[in-house]
Amino acid sequence: MANCIYVLAPEALVGKSAIALGALESFIQAGLSVGVFRPITKTGHDTTLETLLEATGSDQPYEQGCGVTYDAVRRDTTGASMTIIEKFATLAAAYDAVVILGSDYSDVITPIEFSLNAQIAANLNVPVLLVKSARGKTPADLRHAAEFNLRELNKHRISPLGVVALGADGAPLDQYESELARLALPLTMVLPGMITSLVELPGSFVSLAHATDTSVRTPLRLQYELMQRARADRRTIVLPESGEDRILASAAIVLERGVANLILLGGASTILARAGELGLDLSAAKIQDPNDPALVETFAAEYARLRAHKEITLDQARVTLTDPSYFATMMIHFGLADGMVSGAINTTANTIRPALEFIKTTPGVKIVSGYFLMCLADRVLVFADCAVNPNPTAEQLADIALASAETARSFNIDPRVALLSYSTGASGTGPDVDLVREATRLAKERGGDLPIEGPIQFDAAIDPVVARTKLPNSPVAGQATVFIFPDLNTGNTTYKAVQRTADAIAIGPILQGLRKPVNDLSRGALIDDIVNTIAITAIQAQAEPGVAS
Repeated sequence: MANCIYVLAPEALVGKSAIALGALESFIQAGLSVGVFRPITKTGHDTTLETLLEATGSDQPYEQGCGVTYDAVRRDTTGASMTIIEKFATLAAAYDAVVILGSDYSDVITPIEFSLNAQIAANLNVPVLLVKSARGKTPADLRHAAEFNLRELNKHRISPLGVVALGADGAPLDQYESELARLALPLTMVLPGMITSLVELPGSFVSLAHATDTSVRTPLRLQYELMQRARADRRTIVLPESGEDRILASAAIVLERGVANLILLGGASTILARAGELGLDLSAAKIQDPNDPALVETFAAEYARLRAHKEITLDQARVTLTDPSYFATMMIHFGLADGMVSGAINTTANTIRPALEFIKTTPGVKIVSGYFLMCLADRVLVFADCAVNPNPTAEQLADIALASAETARSFNIDPRVALLSYSTGASGTGPDVDLVREATRLAKERGGDLPIEGPIQFDAAIDPVVARTKLPNSPVAGQATVFIFPDLNTGNTTYKAVQRTADAIAIGPILQGLRKPVNDLSRGALIDDIVNTIAITAIQAQAEPGVAS
């Protein structure tokens, strides 16, 4: 949504409510329906929110404007943030514009409250209007104080609309305005006291909101998008590792959020007993005994047929089907499930081998590869291949690059593909860099207008400053979104280095290239990782007709 303004002050009793009223009036005069949202409120009734709702003249329910309470933030900041995103998205879908009013600095989280509001603005992907008190400050002091707050917003990649300062009393207004003009923001305004009339505010809030770049995509925002997409067309995912507590805990979350229908492989009494011990509700899951004689015989006969060229007998097939990964994959083959997630206990090879044997690859795709969605503070990147192919050929690298570009598009990431090497452009030679150069040529031949660059070093691919020096005329350098690594050693090492040192969230590995989605977990996967992987698997499955619920 373009018409959003987050009115935020770094302290209490500054006058931000009056500024919010001015923003409301600006939107209303433009003929827009306006909603009001307060991400954090005190327990009980919020009179400020009520006043703003009355000013809109709409029938927005009071509860629709409340995000979470301070108590909820203290209990679980991440969970509270996700609730804020969900409630805001519902509100934003109902109105042409939304005015968001920051919290009131009336609780014990006050020391970090400004930063928390900035993170919320980033999660909501909305621009911020900073409201400052000029009381008792010289013009230079006011500018320095604003710069300090703007640096905090910049840490969260927030787009500031501008600064409004109230209560200027230490110098002529033009001196304050001159100092704030040095901030080079779309709007800087200074008023001598508290606002007495909305006509004192500029009528340009709407044009400002439209003109401000709000392209931030935080990890929480991505997680919300994944959950919404999965819920929109719920699919059935089989989990063969139901003896693992992390799988059971993740399953409970997925079911509670309505992300997917789940099949747990194992004995019902064992699974439900352990769920009870862990305090988990798995009543909505289907539990499938992998020793069911009828299914074992049906699956074994089919496996023997499919692997007849390998001289697999029916008895051998029965033994193979005792492996839960094979049983679960055969459920997908027979249309009893739409996808599978495994790997919390099993190795990558054990997880994907059955799929390679009889699920096979998508027509036109020659190689299965694994990617990660790397969620940085403000954007999401695709890293591939970080999971499957140790030493891909030039042709295989080209296939991985094109498949990864399609993956990026499926997650609303504009693909700009960088094929990585230790050398940029024509600066280096040798077998390794020549292989990447050939892969780039092949990818460009098949990719049409897809922006592709290679060989290119990681710094030149991601950093615009380095790119201007090393590859100034490239449409990819400095702004790559898809990173293709020359081998598994490099890819796996790099994704873990970025994950651990840049505080990034790595979602994956996710397999691309299979006809039906089968995804592998890291054996060190956390519950959030498993939930995200299940959601992505469900989204991948939406490309085909689903299993009847």
